[in-house]
Amino acid sequence: MSTAPARLHPLVLTAIIVTILAWASAFIVIRGTGPHFTGGALALGRLAVGAVLLGIVVLAGRRWVRPTAREWLLIVIYGVAWFGAYNVALNIAEHTLDAGTTAMIVGVGPILIALGAGLFLGEGIPKWLAIGAAVAFVGVVLIGVGTGAAFGDGVGVFWAIVSAVTYAIGVLAQKPAIKRLPNAQVTWLGATIGMVACLPFAGELITGLAEAPLPAILGVVYLGAVPTALAFSTWAYALSRMPAGQLGVTTYVVPPLVIIFGFLIFGEVPAVLAIAGGVVCLVGVALSRRRARIPVSAETMAE
Repeated sequence: MSTAPARLHPLVLTAIIVTILAWASAFIVIRGTGPHFTGGALALGRLAVGAVLLGIVVLAGRRWVRPTAREWLLIVIYGVAWFGAYNVALNIAEHTLDAGTTAMIVGVGPILIALGAGLFLGEGIPKWLAIGAAVAFVGVVLIGVGTGAAFGDGVGVFWAIVSAVTYAIGVLAQKPAIKRLPNAQVTWLGATIGMVACLPFAGELITGLAEAPLPAILGVVYLGAVPTALAFSTWAYALSRMPAGQLGVTTYVVPPLVIIFGFLIFGEVPAVLAIAGGVVCLVGVALSRRRARIPVSAETMAE
């Protein structure tokens, strides 16, 4: 006899879907907007918009919980690593890599999250989570191979790997911070801290805004409003209600979506192998949601 898989609350499931769609779209928008801004300038512009919008949400909620010294440390790590370093590295990576390849490499992040959550957050590494992560990772690799993307001189690959590592560090720092503090508060603080960390790129942002066409500027606003303000809020909501390892694995759906969006927007036709990789990713996510079979004793059945 086996236990039934834990069912996600509809609001949590909706939050996950919104997050995945928004983050997948970010790879496409960064690709179109990136040529007009440096990696640091684009990150600063995105975070400035996101911090303002998130600040409005926090003020409207009128709920503020004073962080402890440990929580402040976690929030600073979260803000600098995920909002700051991740965005800068991701933008630089997409200057030399296509969106699909970048998403594939960043897809290593959930594995790091699952391992880190098991080692540092006490979540453990269930058998099906490990199996699902491994299967989904194979799918991500298939997508990368199927797209036939050129890795160039390796600089883009390096920055994409940095993105994956800082993404994982950010999630692992965020999870314990939102146990007691409101999600909106932590997300806004993270975005604001990330923005402050990117202030050295202010001059580059001003130059970029003066020279970039209107669609590129609107792209910066979109990145701040949707993939940052909205998606990080829905992510925090879901993270506060489920294990970090399991939630991280769901982002394996992002690379297949990036390939699809690339086809719809840029006319890129995914290779058969890439499509197969997307299917494998979805199988991996499904496997990660399974639960181990628990034997039921005669005494328990008699109760």
